Amino acid sequence: MTKPFVYLETYRGPVLAVILDWAGTAVDYGCIGPTEVFHRAFAALGVEVDRNEIRPFMGLKKIDHVRAMFALESVAEKWRQTHGALPDEDDIHRVYALLEPMMIEAVTTHALPIPGVAESVDSLRSRGIRIGSSTGYTRPMMEALAPVAAIHGYAPDRWVCSSDVPDGRPCPWMCYQNALALQTYPMAAMIKIGDTIADIHEGRNAGMWSVAVTRTSVELGLTRAETEALPPDELRA
Repeated sequence: MTKPFVYLETYRGPVLAVILDWAGTAVDYGCIGPTEVFHRAFAALGVEVDRNEIRPFMGLKKIDHVRAMFALESVAEKWRQTHGALPDEDDIHRVYALLEPMMIEAVTTHALPIPGVAESVDSLRSRGIRIGSSTGYTRPMMEALAPVAAIHGYAPDRWVCSSDVPDGRPCPWMCYQNALALQTYPMAAMIKIGDTIADIHEGRNAGMWSVAVTRTSVELGLTRAETEALPPDELRA
């Protein structure tokens, strides 16, 4: 019986680069901006979606996020009740056509770095570690967000967005683009940090360490004030 081919190699060197997600990880505590935009875009077409129908798909390319929401029976049924038919590909693009300009506007008002991020980035750079980033945002969204975040003190060495690659998360292409731009290898010498399930899969699929952010994440989905108001036992849970 032929044994399957297995290649194993353990990296024991230093960390050379860190790739961060944006909303919920580096900026926009709680990932509030994108959640609000998805709600508004669907509402503009007469469909009320709740946070539990939005949050599971955060981190995906935004049009893929719309597509994933329509795959939910609850969202598809709400659309059918309002529009008389189940959603199709044209409807996905119809929602996205409203969503993209809303998102471009929203990211500039949710560009404040999460407390501690700028200081952590400075510390990493002082040790020669490069800083990259990946995101479910498209290039027009990032061209609006990145300059405002920089004014507030956060500017990675490189950012790669979902529209720069054939497929967004959980595919590893944005991580590979970062590695190329940062001239860094092997992938095992790099860490991916993010606040969504898609982020974690992206890093693992790229052969990187993956680190999950929780308190500021879309998974919790609370503003800083809301988070700090929680009883400690509830927050730990």
